[in-house]
Amino acid sequence: MSTNIEEIIAKVPTQLLIGGQWRDSASGETFDVENPATGEKLATLSSANSDDAIAALDAACAVQDEWARTTPRERAEILRRAFDLVQERADEFATLMTLEMGKPFAEAQGEVTYGGEFLRWFSEEAVRDYGRAAIVPEGTLRMITRRKPVGPCLLITPWNFPLAMATRKVAPAVAAGCTMVLKPAKLTPLTAQYFAQTMIDAGLPQGVLNVVAGKSASAISEPLLADDRLRKLSFTGSTSVGRTLLKGAADNVLRTSMELGGNAPFIVFEDADIDQAVQGAMGAKMRNIGEACTAANRFLVHESVAEEFSEKLVAEFEKLKLGNGMDEGITCGPLIESKAVEHVASLVDDAAQKGATIATGGKRRDGVGYFYEPTVITNVSRETRVAQEEIFGPVAPISTFSTEEEALEIANDTEYGLASYVYTENSDRLWRIADGLEFGLMGFNAGVISNAATPFGGVKQSGMGREGGAEGIEEYTSVQYLGIRDPYANA
Repeated sequence: MSTNIEEIIAKVPTQLLIGGQWRDSASGETFDVENPATGEKLATLSSANSDDAIAALDAACAVQDEWARTTPRERAEILRRAFDLVQERADEFATLMTLEMGKPFAEAQGEVTYGGEFLRWFSEEAVRDYGRAAIVPEGTLRMITRRKPVGPCLLITPWNFPLAMATRKVAPAVAAGCTMVLKPAKLTPLTAQYFAQTMIDAGLPQGVLNVVAGKSASAISEPLLADDRLRKLSFTGSTSVGRTLLKGAADNVLRTSMELGGNAPFIVFEDADIDQAVQGAMGAKMRNIGEACTAANRFLVHESVAEEFSEKLVAEFEKLKLGNGMDEGITCGPLIESKAVEHVASLVDDAAQKGATIATGGKRRDGVGYFYEPTVITNVSRETRVAQEEIFGPVAPISTFSTEEEALEIANDTEYGLASYVYTENSDRLWRIADGLEFGLMGFNAGVISNAATPFGGVKQSGMGREGGAEGIEEYTSVQYLGIRDPYANA
């Protein structure tokens, strides 16, 4: 490591944040964080257990009422200061993400911009959390609705967007007046630890945000879900884990926001601008090395343009440079761990065994790090695993269709319903496809559509609730209705 990198890592707290204090875990246990590009240990962190989780909730509950009474402007100013600090520390955050997650440094810089925007957006939304006032139709009551903080929240973030997923949950919770226990992913906790310190530096009061990283997720989540003081769960991760957490949340009837798995179709119609579609495909597929729930998972291309699209996509994939994301010119980094490489390789092997053609890539890279070549597969049948399972890697499987109806049927033939992408020059078709697609998000002639100002979330097995946009703060509030006797009702 260079001295600069060592200095950045040295700024990251390695303990648990409970009640405004960084402290060791109750058990004294630790876990290591490694660089997936090199296998090198980056840091050793305190590992939270059940006692630590409850201590974090104790701290959150102790200040919930006081925090809820702070003015919207005060909460807004804290978020705005946090936004400014994240921008000042942009290179440090980007370096941490590249080191612990693997994404190329330029992409990590992009995540700093994207993640920071949730802080700015919700600093503006904090002072615009409106209610309603009206007279009931019979004229007997004046109706007032108001939004109140839902209460202490458990926020569980994934490893693939270490900053953006933290800001996307923490910022609306802060804006709404909720206290929090944040559990970052054990594979990439350093960014979240540094972000928590940044929130403290921005003036967030003690106990409002507590952070408990640990090597056992269930040791943290299970006692919290069983505690009736917890009022909200927000989780981003796999559908299988989401189902388990929903069962745990049921006993106490928690408010839940679940952003789960995806199997995004990328549909290219015969009238599409193929060059534009290929560029969109690169963003939709290769952003974050393909390790994104919104990543294009199935490329459904009209049979009349499939050859042209495939050839041009292969050409773009072959321009990608695989390697350590901290190195100059790298455009595709490692996967997060060895299990991820095994998963991607098994999907590609299965497709090849079932008649698909590997047009480029299709191999692991020998040596240190968890690398898999950017891969395009053509002639992919619906029976292959790669057409049915979430890939989470740099693999683009291409299938063909002949009619609009067939494209819709194939696209919807999945338990998931998060992101989708459609390329066509026909505006009427846009609306027909939007009506027919069973997905929470649709990009129309656009391959990257996530934005802090927009509502993010899916349907079916991809989850419930929305993050970001005007809808995002609502997930952290409950509605209270006041019925007030109308003074003229008996006049």
